[in-house]
Amino acid sequence: MDNRLNSSNILQLEAIYDSPVYVYPVFSILLITYLITIITNVGIIILIIMERSLQQPMYLLFCNLSFNDILGNTNIMPRILSDLLSNDRSISYVECVTQAFCNQTSSTAAHTILMIMAFDRYVAICNPLRYSSIMTTSMVLKLSAWAWGSALLTVSVLLGLTIRLKLCRSLIVNMYCDNASLFKLSCQDVTINNIYGLAFTMVLLTSSIGSIALTYFRIVTICVTRKNKELNSKALQTCTSHLLVYMIMLWTGFLGVIFHRIQIDSSYRKLSTMLFFIIPGNLNPIIYAMQTKELKTKMKKIFSVKVTQAQ
Repeated sequence: MDNRLNSSNILQLEAIYDSPVYVYPVFSILLITYLITIITNVGIIILIIMERSLQQPMYLLFCNLSFNDILGNTNIMPRILSDLLSNDRSISYVECVTQAFCNQTSSTAAHTILMIMAFDRYVAICNPLRYSSIMTTSMVLKLSAWAWGSALLTVSVLLGLTIRLKLCRSLIVNMYCDNASLFKLSCQDVTINNIYGLAFTMVLLTSSIGSIALTYFRIVTICVTRKNKELNSKALQTCTSHLLVYMIMLWTGFLGVIFHRIQIDSSYRKLSTMLFFIIPGNLNPIIYAMQTKELKTKMKKIFSVKVTQAQ
């Protein structure tokens, strides 16, 4: 096509379902899951901030994860909910790029944050006597800055390669904007985008899976060699929740990447792309609250006080 689009053009987002029969049930489900995500994650953050006993490196790092879940879901869910009740699914190019940037940053930061949390567990279990001197408040802040800074930098390059392209299409084949959907609007050669995108994904996944696998291998080795029941119990308690959260994020992410690159029924593809945000965002606070003794104790205490007052 000769008529090129520019940054002032309006793009169109794809509908979740073509049939109006599913609109209100899907809207209700998504609204409930979004509210649960926001309430539980905000509640966890407030609880950690208010309770001095919870202001430890592990929980401060978990605040990063909860904030990221809020960011990822808030970036796409309100827009999807609005589009479900409207026939106008238009979005400006600038708004679309912003949404894609936040979407990609949230996805990348989820990996870097969980890598740091794995390191924190490694130090706590394998070097307990040095834990307080290694995982200081300053160290936590530096690691958090690295998690978000590296995500912002790499995603900026990713989106920078995309916005340089001239567009010749206007339909985003997705319910929300992401990098892959954006550069597919171009009729130019996107080889560089594909190379960087694949390299970016491979480096992120390799470093993420590799570092966490190595960390857990070291933790298991220490637990086996020391044969300390208290140490093994602590490792099982704290590491199970972290590993479960990581596996959920990893597999929902894999589904999104795979379905984006193969020909599959549109409804399944759309559902898979939302799972990356919906499932981890809802399950992370529940998993950590149930598996982490300190959090569970504080939550029970709060609820018991409220029940007593109500009576």
